[in-house]
Amino acid sequence: MPDSQPQPHPPSNWSGSSGPSGSRGPGDPGGLLLCGARLTDGRTVDVRLDGGRIEAVGTAGSLASGPARAGVQRVDLTGYLLLPAPAEPHAHGDTALSAERPGPASYAPDDVQRRATESALLQLGHGATAVRAHVRVGDVQGLGALGAVLRARRALRGLAELTTVAMPRLLTGVAGADGLAVLRDAAKMGAAVVGGCPDLDPDPTGYVEAVLEVASEHGCPVDLHTDAADPARLSRLAAMAGGLRPGVTIGPCAGLAHLPADIASRAADQLAAAGVTVVCLPQGGCGGADRRGTAPVRLLRAAGVRVAAGSGALRDVSNPVGRGDPLEAAYLLASAHGLGPEDAYDAVSTSARAALGLPRVSVEAGFPAELLAVRGDHLPGALSLAYSRIVIHHGRVVARTSAVREYRNSAVPAEPGLPRQGRGEAP
Repeated sequence: MPDSQPQPHPPSNWSGSSGPSGSRGPGDPGGLLLCGARLTDGRTVDVRLDGGRIEAVGTAGSLASGPARAGVQRVDLTGYLLLPAPAEPHAHGDTALSAERPGPASYAPDDVQRRATESALLQLGHGATAVRAHVRVGDVQGLGALGAVLRARRALRGLAELTTVAMPRLLTGVAGADGLAVLRDAAKMGAAVVGGCPDLDPDPTGYVEAVLEVASEHGCPVDLHTDAADPARLSRLAAMAGGLRPGVTIGPCAGLAHLPADIASRAADQLAAAGVTVVCLPQGGCGGADRRGTAPVRLLRAAGVRVAAGSGALRDVSNPVGRGDPLEAAYLLASAHGLGPEDAYDAVSTSARAALGLPRVSVEAGFPAELLAVRGDHLPGALSLAYSRIVIHHGRVVARTSAVREYRNSAVPAEPGLPRQGRGEAP
């Protein structure tokens, strides 16, 4: 089955306005009309987008039959399921796409910017219109990698939202003084989130205290890497994080799955009471955590913890075959970790967006036009075989992947009764 992927380097003036995708340049008038899309509740609808929001949702044909509005472009979504777009809460833009080259990943600013841009575009092609990238700061790389990812963020404006988490290695003791200064500089430079890996510091509790202090100074969220294998340490983290706004996220917490059930349950209750979000990585680990596996998502959700799912490593040394596909993460949560398809997709969409501090998306009038159309009739089928995708960011089509499957026996004429998904069927 040929499966064409989005180009990692679209031309700078690309808008797709001449093709059937119906996307427009940022300053073009009019809006977008999505025709014949199926929703997860089984309805088939038309959806009109304008000004980056969903303007109207009506029964199929109802919005298309009204008076034509100047500049409104139509996209035929017959055969597609329309969903809130996923978000990627745990990416590593500075090391992504580095597994193919021998040796450590290059931290030359141009290399980091290129990898961060290409990896965000790959994830956008999968449907993630917002990406949170964890970036190492301090030590040899200083603030160079962060500056490169921030430049990638500016280059991606209009295509996807890329935010950064500053991750110093050490923050306590004499050795951590420089890291603490760099973390403050990173927040001033434009890092939207502060974080890091307390498990790697000689004083993990002191590390968390330092991160929370910087976050309080700058009014920014916290996102920490931890295996969560030490219940006492996790309890202290929850106690310190309780009530902090705009919020604390931890992940991947794979060690929590290896604790005795009663201890893990008590830790989950503490995280829920503190309002801490857990981001699991069902596709594999990342360089910021040592333990493989996935957090106990059902236990956490039962305790009331918001659980989001991220991709982690994207073809770097931690996972050289990582895909960065949120629908694969949802598929794994459903197939291997006991979540229903709706809850699994929530982890990569609604909950992931909430973890990033983004507004909720629903296919209803008034909500942000952050949408993903996948070929299929229902959500379980989409999570199973979601090859063809159309991605909408801020009311514009920004990425499209088309797949064609044919069945043919060259020894005999094609049977007319055999199914065929033809090239002409894609909108």
